[in-house]
Amino acid sequence: MKNAFITGANVGQANLLVKALAQRGWRVFAGVLPGAPTDLKTDGNITVVDQDVSDSDSVAQSAATVTAALNGEGLDLLMNVAGVANIGTGVLEAAKFEDVQRLFNINLFGQLRVIQAFLPLVRKNAPGSRIANYSSGAILANPVGAGAYNMTKHAIHGMTLTLRHELAPFGIQVTSIIPGGVLTAMSANSHANTKKTWNEQPEAVRKVYEPYLGPVMMQVLPDMLEKSGSTPEQALEGTLAILDKKKWKPMEYLGKDVKPMGVMRRLLSDSQLESMMRMTFKIPAYKA
Repeated sequence: MKNAFITGANVGQANLLVKALAQRGWRVFAGVLPGAPTDLKTDGNITVVDQDVSDSDSVAQSAATVTAALNGEGLDLLMNVAGVANIGTGVLEAAKFEDVQRLFNINLFGQLRVIQAFLPLVRKNAPGSRIANYSSGAILANPVGAGAYNMTKHAIHGMTLTLRHELAPFGIQVTSIIPGGVLTAMSANSHANTKKTWNEQPEAVRKVYEPYLGPVMMQVLPDMLEKSGSTPEQALEGTLAILDKKKWKPMEYLGKDVKPMGVMRRLLSDSQLESMMRMTFKIPAYKA
């Protein structure tokens, strides 16, 4: 029986993945934010573990709990899925530093805390054990209004690239999973959500950017998500396919909207890809 630990498992893709791996015969430890609603419970192959990735003591305690439960065994898979996207949204000129810092504390430093706490368990089952860090297709598209989130996801991939070097001598594979948009209950209200986000920007900033970026944020990007986003079932199937690969690349693309961007990233120069993204997002060019 293989052992896995998955963060952020109270809902969403991590929740579905916990259930799918358990059905495959894995022993799965599901990291769940204390007090957060979830349909998971400790039963059969699934063990629910309280974990707040933004709190170092909580992460340390979760690692101690899993270590004790494994009773000398290690982890074959560590998946860093926990993260948030609805903090520090809007154009970077108006971003509140406390929001950006909180976003980094959860998305980036949360993953680093988990890696530091659980790596001894992963190394125990090397060679062959693995770490998957969830980044985002945002690092390819760099959409306006999501700059702070995008910064955390670029940093996660930078962390992954270094870990690939540092853990290669142990036979531990590491990858950044690059998911695209997933059609969830939250994304179903994407037009209303983006309009709310835009209206929360300071009025002076809105007046500056609205003629150029207002339509992009409130219409173009939500339209693209609804048109090309993956269903939760498609995203789960894609994740399982990644886990079935014998050798991981530095980036593993997940979703029908992000895979074409991965191809373009290989074929186009940075400037060409940037130009294509601006045309796709309908960002107006400067006119003298």
